[in-house]
Amino acid sequence: MSAMSFIPVDNILQKKMQPVRRDPANAPTHDIREELFELEAKGELIVQRVPEPYVEVQTKFGRTKKIPIGHTWHHKSCGQCGHIPGYTASIFWLHRQFEIDHIDPTDQTSCTGWNYYASGTSNPVAQLAVMSRNFAAAYETGYYPLIHCGTSFGHYKECREEIVHHPEYRAEVRRVLEKLGKPLVVPEEIVHYSEWVHAMRHHIAESQVVDFSGIKATVHTACHYHKIVVEDAIYDPEIYGGQRTATVTATLQALGIETPDYSTWFDCCGFGFRHVLVQRDFTRSFAVQRKIQVMKKEVDPDLVVTHDTGCVTTLDKSQFSAKAHNFTVGVPVLSDAQVAALAMGAHPFRVVQLHWHTSDWRPLMEKLGIDWEKYWDEFQEDLEAIRAGEMVMTWEQADPVVLGV
Repeated sequence: MSAMSFIPVDNILQKKMQPVRRDPANAPTHDIREELFELEAKGELIVQRVPEPYVEVQTKFGRTKKIPIGHTWHHKSCGQCGHIPGYTASIFWLHRQFEIDHIDPTDQTSCTGWNYYASGTSNPVAQLAVMSRNFAAAYETGYYPLIHCGTSFGHYKECREEIVHHPEYRAEVRRVLEKLGKPLVVPEEIVHYSEWVHAMRHHIAESQVVDFSGIKATVHTACHYHKIVVEDAIYDPEIYGGQRTATVTATLQALGIETPDYSTWFDCCGFGFRHVLVQRDFTRSFAVQRKIQVMKKEVDPDLVVTHDTGCVTTLDKSQFSAKAHNFTVGVPVLSDAQVAALAMGAHPFRVVQLHWHTSDWRPLMEKLGIDWEKYWDEFQEDLEAIRAGEMVMTWEQADPVVLGV
C-alpha cells in the first residue's frame, strides 16, 4: 500500500448545494407499484399493504413512499448477526424503547444475496422463490417486512422488478410456493430499516440523553441502498440540497451531529461482494485509501456512519491493514441504529456491543463523556455470571437506559 494523491474537494463541498426540483410525472422510471396492483387484480399475486401508522417520505424523483412505524416483521441480516451483533440489537432496542409492536421471526432465511452477487451460481427462479418464501412468511403473521440488510434491500428490489416483468418466472415461483403451501406475496413497499430510523429520527432526538453536538461524522451511503432501483431511496431538499440520500444524514443532524461532505461520497466502501472474496487486499486498500483516508484528510471526522452490514464491516475492519503499512487512520465506524441507541442511552456493550468493532471507538466515547471503562466492567461481570451458569442475558437486562443518567 503506497501513499495516495487525494482528489481535490470539489467546490460543491464549500458552497451551499442548490435544491433539486423533482416532479414524479417526469421520473425516468415507471412506478412499479401500479403494475403490482394490476397483477393483484388479475389474481397473479398478493400485494401486502403497508400497515398504519406510517410516515410518507419522498423518493429520488418525488414519488411518495410509505414507511411503517410498527407491526413489522424483521428480516435480519446474516452479516449483522454474525459479525456486528450490536447492529441488530440496536435496531430491536430502539423498537423496545418506543414500545413498538414487532416480530423477530425464527423462520426467516437469508436473502441469497451472497449467492447472487458473489458467485453467480444460482438462477432467477431460485432467487425469486427465496424472496417470495420470506415475504409469504411475513404475510402469514400479519406483520410487514422490514429489511435490516442493504444487500437484501437492493436484491429484493431487483427481484420485485423481475416478478413484475417476467410472467414465466412468476409461474415457476408460484409452483415452488404451492409445494410449500404458501402464496405469492410482494409487499407494497420494500422498506429498509434505516428508512424506519429516518422516519423516527425526531422521536429519537426527543429521547436523546447523550449530547452529540460536538461530534463530526462522515456518512457513507450503501450502494445497495441508493444505486440499485434508484427510485426507491429517500431524498430531501433539506439534506445536501437533495443531491444526497436523506437517510442516515438526516438522523445524525436530528441528533445534533455535524455531517460535512467529502469528495468520494459516491464511491463503494470497497466491499463489492465478489472481490471481497477473491481480491480481499483490493477491498482493504480501497476502503482505507479511497474512503477512510480521504475522510481524514478532508474532514477529520470523529466517526463514520453508514447503514449496511457490508459497509460497516469493510470500513471498520479494513483499518487494521493501514496500521500494517504505518498509515494512521483510526476512525470508528458505526451504523445509524447504533448511534441512535447510544444517543438514547443504550449500554455500550450489552446493546451496542462496541467490542465487536476493530477500529478504535474509545476516543469517541471519551469525547462524548461516556465512562466506557465503567460499562466494560459491568459487561465483564455479566460474562462471568453467564460462564458460571448464574444468569442468561435477557432483553429485560439490556433494556434500561444507562447513559446520560
